[in-house]
Amino acid sequence: MAKVRTIFLSDVHLGIRPCQAERLLDFLRAYSAIELYLIGDIIDFQALGRSIYWTQAHNTVVQKILRRARHGEKITLIPGNHDQVLREYAGATFGDIRIAREVIHT
Repeated sequence: MAKVRTIFLSDVHLGIRPCQAERLLDFLRAYSAIELYLIGDIIDFQALGRSIYWTQAHNTVVQKILRRARHGEKITLIPGNHDQVLREYAGATFGDIRIAREVIHT
């Protein structure tokens, strides 16, 4: 597994059929990072409100991200418009994942 300084992921849309969770898993298996930024629409809560589409690959993506956080990878989630319900938790940490409205990466 190659180690990089930072990974930015956005618009994953877990919870909808077009989500390419298997491809994301391949990427996550190939690369680890010191910092991982989840920038908007990681889980598509809007679509989940209409109908539920959640495969084992979607579960595995969530589990892999949580595992990375437990093992020291610094993970920050910045909610987008499809996961905006998480904005009310800005400043909180869940499962070692920090929720923020905005960050500056240097």
